Amino acid sequence: MADRVTVIGWDGSPLTDAARAALGAATLVAGAAHHLALPEVPAGAERVRLGSVALAARRIAAHRGTAVVLADGDPGFFGVVRTLRAPEFGLEVEVVPAVSSVASAFARAGMPWDDAHVVVAHPRTLRRAVNVCRAHTKVAVLTSPGAGPAELGLLMEGIHRTFVICEELGTPGEQISVVTSDKAADHTWRDPNVVIVIGGPVGAAESGGWIAGRDPSGGPRGWSLPAGEYGGELGEGEREPLRTSQLARLGPRLGDLVWDIGCGSGAFATDAARAGAAVIAVDSDSRACARTDAAARRHGVQLQIVHGTAPHALENLPEPDVVRVGGGGAAVVSAVADRRPQRIVAHAATRDAAELIGRDLAEHGYEVECALLQSVELDTRAWTEKERSVAFLLSGVLPARGN
Repeated sequence: MADRVTVIGWDGSPLTDAARAALGAATLVAGAAHHLALPEVPAGAERVRLGSVALAARRIAAHRGTAVVLADGDPGFFGVVRTLRAPEFGLEVEVVPAVSSVASAFARAGMPWDDAHVVVAHPRTLRRAVNVCRAHTKVAVLTSPGAGPAELGLLMEGIHRTFVICEELGTPGEQISVVTSDKAADHTWRDPNVVIVIGGPVGAAESGGWIAGRDPSGGPRGWSLPAGEYGGELGEGEREPLRTSQLARLGPRLGDLVWDIGCGSGAFATDAARAGAAVIAVDSDSRACARTDAAARRHGVQLQIVHGTAPHALENLPEPDVVRVGGGGAAVVSAVADRRPQRIVAHAATRDAAELIGRDLAEHGYEVECALLQSVELDTRAWTEKERSVAFLLSGVLPARGN
């Protein structure tokens, strides 16, 4: 039985001596059709078309001989190595790497990529991949059938991005196309492909960063920022103690889509975007939309802003993961609950209003919590009271969907 498998990455360039030697000794070779057609594959070797990596791993584990797996790019980066190393297969894995398809895509585009997010889009993860593209200025998407450039473009309706689509990297059919996101669905794209999604202010930094992807230390510290960071006086529902509590209960994170309904000055929407989430901010007041846009620009985050009145303005929005209802009361909370986000937060000025919202959330199947929040701001020069605010904070969680 095989106890060792050599995994060879292939990026279209000639195979290394180590890769040639491993292939020459192989009695079983697994890979895609274009891998199995390589002239270096021994004529007498058993050939396994690589579909399910787990099924191939079981076949390799039962094979009497020397096994090789061929994979595109770097097989240790979102590749087959993770599955082959699973304990149930009992395989010892040796890797001969190649340039990853992501590195190749950015090289073709002539762009640095240490500041990019890299996501994998399968049909089951496509929505979360799109949310990362909504929230960040530079994202590489490793696509799959049913979750390719066309599907990305369709789900990004309402926001503008540039797609650099790299098809069949390293092969004679390689092609690089640059299209706007709204045009991506007008074409049929060849697999495999990588999509670089660009949007917002992207420029070459004068000096390199210290961590790949989004720099978590950028901008001021704090889950929520004080009123001064948002241009001064905030509305009753936007003050920092309440806003911090709402953020803590919703826990917006990378890959989430947040709705902020009644965005006001844009404080909550901006704070949620600073946490890495994609955010759609909704308000019926055009001045609130303008303030929200200004706050987002000031703090370097991406928001989609919708000028309209809830609940009608919500009808065509993509499905949210978590929602803050900052205005509209029980009617808007009910409309939001119909869309089944994982978590909802709202606030009320009176106990009667809080009970109405809480009962409606419970009727929709949410586990409801309510707390009376009172905050008192003191002037520390004289330790006298400056301002006092009181609000009922309600949160609803769908038990079946957990976090």
